[in-house]
Amino acid sequence: MTSITKQSLIGDILDLDESTAPFFMEMGMHCLGCPASRGESLEEACVVHGVDVEEMVQKLNEHLAARQ
Repeated sequence: MTSITKQSLIGDILDLDESTAPFFMEMGMHCLGCPASRGESLEEACVVHGVDVEEMVQKLNEHLAARQ
């Protein structure tokens, strides 16, 4: 995975770079280790937590780009 999309799975994003965890914690995802949350797409998680998915995709991709 080179960039995050709204279809990216939470678990895949965390496996790619654990430093993304605070972004999920900020939106209210406090159970990042449970199988259900790791299997959710970014879009599904954003809908459940009332977060704009496009904004989250942008933030995560900017974060990952800055770490390279």
